[in-house]
Amino acid sequence: MGLVERSTEKLRTPRAEDYAYTVVWSEEDAAFIGRVAEFGSLAAHGSTQEKALKEIRKVVEFVIEEMNESGEKIPEPISKRRFSGKLNLRMPQQLHRRLSLEAEREGISLNQWINAKLSSR
Repeated sequence: MGLVERSTEKLRTPRAEDYAYTVVWSEEDAAFIGRVAEFGSLAAHGSTQEKALKEIRKVVEFVIEEMNESGEKIPEPISKRRFSGKLNLRMPQQLHRRLSLEAEREGISLNQWINAKLSSR
């Protein structure tokens, strides 16, 4: 009988710098707004892009600490997720037909055609 080896890698708590941030100017708020993709409800203001980023990272640090203490599940950072490269996509029949015709005219597979269209955006 062979032994099954299990990963002994300890799961660590994500750090604020592991997350995906964006900073945009808000005319309405007359300030830069920092947001984090994995925590959709969080936002922070700053008079500069740098200050808004610094503020949203502080908020994320606080939220992670609070979630950790209360035993809540902390969202996995996008940067740490594994992606298979496979996507099941439903579309209207007419669109499927049109894309198949376009791919056929180009002499490539529908998969290659869709990838080319998505990559060019």
